[in-house]
Amino acid sequence: MTAHPVSLSALRAAYEGRRVLLTGHTGFKGAWLALWLKELGADVTGLALDPETSPSLYQLVGRHGVVQDLRGDIRDRQTVIDAVREARPEYVFHLAAQALVRRSYAEPVETLATNVMGTANVLDALRTEGARCATVIVTSDKCYENREWTWGYREDEPMGGHDVYSMSKGAAELVVSSWRRSFFAPAKLSEHGVALATARAGNVVGGGDWSDARIVPDCIRALSKGEPIGVRNPLSVRPWQHVLEPLGGYLLLGARLAGHGTDRPHDYCEGWNFGPTLDATRNVREVAEALIRAWGEGSWVDQRDPRAPHEAGLLRLSIEKAATRLGWLPRWDFDTTFGHTATWYRAHANGASPEALTALCRKQLHAYMAG
Repeated sequence: MTAHPVSLSALRAAYEGRRVLLTGHTGFKGAWLALWLKELGADVTGLALDPETSPSLYQLVGRHGVVQDLRGDIRDRQTVIDAVREARPEYVFHLAAQALVRRSYAEPVETLATNVMGTANVLDALRTEGARCATVIVTSDKCYENREWTWGYREDEPMGGHDVYSMSKGAAELVVSSWRRSFFAPAKLSEHGVALATARAGNVVGGGDWSDARIVPDCIRALSKGEPIGVRNPLSVRPWQHVLEPLGGYLLLGARLAGHGTDRPHDYCEGWNFGPTLDATRNVREVAEALIRAWGEGSWVDQRDPRAPHEAGLLRLSIEKAATRLGWLPRWDFDTTFGHTATWYRAHANGASPEALTALCRKQLHAYMAG
């Protein structure tokens, strides 16, 4: 299998001058995607709440990638309809979500409202407004019923989830499947015009994430203060990948749904995994140690708490489908991923300006596309 064709020239042909509606553009992944779409020459409308953290990647960098910045809650149906009317999208990337497992224990109903009904609102706004667009709904690797298997989950595995966050992502997948079968049948794509797919990514890392209860932001906060890193689940195994990896997959999938590189876009109206190679599927202890190496100093301590809410101990994704049918493969190995991540945070810790951080994002983006 060869590396995926996520090149600037190939993607620009699909996105340059095109109208894109991006939900969740003020979040970590959304801000990176907005910047990438800007590099491709797309006309981006963003719909999201205000950034949840300060600092935030959007405040520093992401605002440079959005032409039209709409603030609103995807739980409000009319807000989403209004955004679709204003954006008149040719592409939709739905990233807005409540994205934290531990928060879902404290806010279960809010998590369901955002991740399930929010997704339904986006899909129904496309239906009622008669939009004709390539649509990628981003869910999560945690959408699968996790049986702690050592092998990777394939796209046809059952949906499920122990915690409310994971269950909400599995439910969002079922919502998409229902809307696809009821209103956006792939066989009738020429009639309704909505090519609809879902994307399930691994645990993303990279510069600019300051979320609570995530290992990389926790590490960076400790390293910046010269304190030991407290690691809650040192033996938990996750599919780690730089944020640019799945975003490249989303963009490639969106291009195929729009008919670029294929004369059968309806064949791509399915669920897709975008994860790392097995080499990058490591435990949390190894992540902390990789960041310490890249940072140049630091230490970590075991802070396992037997009373903590349940979190899965082992999770892997199969990426065979994306590799064979999309030609997509990850480009950066484990050490490269965390090296780029540490470089970004070190620049921020050393007082780099928003302009310098934006330039660093673009440098990493072009290094990634150069492969």
